[in-house]
Amino acid sequence: MTASALDLLEQARRGDEAATAQVLEENSGLIWAVVRRYYGKGAEPDDLYQLGCLGFLKAVRGFDAGYGTQFSTYAVPKIAGEIRRYLRDNSIIKVGRTLKEQGVSIYAARERLRTQLGREPVLSELSEVTGLTVEEIAAAELAAAPPDSLQQENADGLTLESTLASPATEEGMVERIALRAAIGKLPERERETILLRFFKGLTQQQCARVLGVSQVQVSRLEKRAIEKLRQELG
Repeated sequence: MTASALDLLEQARRGDEAATAQVLEENSGLIWAVVRRYYGKGAEPDDLYQLGCLGFLKAVRGFDAGYGTQFSTYAVPKIAGEIRRYLRDNSIIKVGRTLKEQGVSIYAARERLRTQLGREPVLSELSEVTGLTVEEIAAAELAAAPPDSLQQENADGLTLESTLASPATEEGMVERIALRAAIGKLPERERETILLRFFKGLTQQQCARVLGVSQVQVSRLEKRAIEKLRQELG
């Protein structure tokens, strides 16, 4: 690596946005070369590339020329590791035929119950009608939500990214994939609270009705979930 390239890499490591964007662009071929190894593993190529970018950016932040290795030698395992971790640990993000079918079933049941009841159905009612568990409902609805829905404002005018206020969300779509993966690791009730509050845009009071709990309990669930997401992404 030339002196100018090392200088650019150092600027990126220190957080210079322009340098980071340039380094990422100049190394897109390297990232795609790693990504192609994982085609057909249950994720879209664009999602794999975004995850590869996440691993690459982690490599940028952690690289030290004093290691005595080429940056590419250091970066490739970081890129591959991020993709493998995603594929191994976060199957909830992979939208297969079963999840798609469940998503359609849940949507139809929700609309039907909303019309019949004149209100948002609670999870136990959705579970009874669809024959799915609460966990399966949460997984299907998270899988069906697009990554950019994390920027959607809820009833309080907040987005999940702005609520977290985490440096880990600053890289845009790349980090939104990581955020969705982190949501998938939350306990059932906390995950459903996040889905309802930030994906469905409901108020805490509306969430309480859907979950069949008090508004105070929703507030506690939301706070616990946000704190866990901060720790996961920190």
